Amino acid sequence: MSGAPLPAGRRVAIVHEWLIGHAGSERVVDALLAIFPEADLFALVCAMPGELPERYRGRPVRTSFLQRWTGGRESFRSFLPIFPEAVESFDLRAYDLVISSSHCVAKGARTRRPDQLHLTYCHTPVRYAWDLQEAYLADSGFGSLKRAAARIGLARLRRWDRRTADRTDLYLTNSRFVGERVARYYGRSSVVIPPPVDTETFRPMSEERKGFISVSRFVPYKRVPLIVDAFRQMPELELTVVGDGPDRARCHAAAQGATNIRFVGHAPSGELPRLLSGAQAFVFAALEDFGIAPLEAQACGTPVIAYGAGGALETVIEGETGTFFDAQTPESIIAAVRRFLAAPPPREAACRQQAERFAIPVFRERIAEVIARAWDERPTPDTTRHEGVA
Repeated sequence: MSGAPLPAGRRVAIVHEWLIGHAGSERVVDALLAIFPEADLFALVCAMPGELPERYRGRPVRTSFLQRWTGGRESFRSFLPIFPEAVESFDLRAYDLVISSSHCVAKGARTRRPDQLHLTYCHTPVRYAWDLQEAYLADSGFGSLKRAAARIGLARLRRWDRRTADRTDLYLTNSRFVGERVARYYGRSSVVIPPPVDTETFRPMSEERKGFISVSRFVPYKRVPLIVDAFRQMPELELTVVGDGPDRARCHAAAQGATNIRFVGHAPSGELPRLLSGAQAFVFAALEDFGIAPLEAQACGTPVIAYGAGGALETVIEGETGTFFDAQTPESIIAAVRRFLAAPPPREAACRQQAERFAIPVFRERIAEVIARAWDERPTPDTTRHEGVA
């Protein structure tokens, strides 16, 4: 589109849950800041490792009271029960447009003027309060009393999450899969705008492809131990595992001394495209809301072997850029790898073309158009919505 999404002089606030790293949700924030370079940025806490990234230098990050509390930056997740109060503490009255980048509570930010427009880019309704609650509790290590208390706290969070669903004028979702959950939990429709993929950094860089690769945070829902176990049972095939996290022990235990599996920890950003480009296929076992990693692999010309559910169904083309397996089990992964090896390999060009459909300029163009249209078509808001009255 040509021109800015808003008339000159309009003030914009971007509200994000926390800035502690640079995953998919932070890339959406980056793209929003590129569209609105003068926007003010809000986050419950900001605890970027080391020096702030270049994109945030010279830009104050307005944080909540959690930032000032002892341990708030290092162990802020322990304050989950008061996240709603923290996001509601932001004073957003000075802004004409508020964009919340939400995977937990950001969508509940209060706007208090009836002429403000509030858009939410919903990465997911808060997982551990809705569809992943049981998995969250099972992996928490809590005893029976703590688990009972956690259930009460999560029930309270769900009630708040549903009650504040109408503080947003328009929901944008990263996939149809998430859009269906927004409709189910919040009773709201949404516009699907997939998140941006860095197709400049991630590109084919190797002429030789050997072995398989998994790139993921080591957290339970990513199911990395399943991939490791599957390749332990296929000793003739090499697997490189990139990543780290709290599920590290289980990931390493699943290898059980296998010599065909290599753990490399976190890969520097410049090294990851080379690793992806040198693999025969990228293996992905998570049920993801969207999942940028499979598209980064495809941007490198690398096909994907993925669990056939959730966001992967919207990013991988069966038979053209990858292969699906139908159960989160080592046996299902093994069968999919065997099918992949028996079929003609997907073309590098087809994988690359699929990734380019999600490139950063495509995202910026689409979301700028939607924001401009929402601004032009905005109705006079209902004051009670913006006061958060249930």
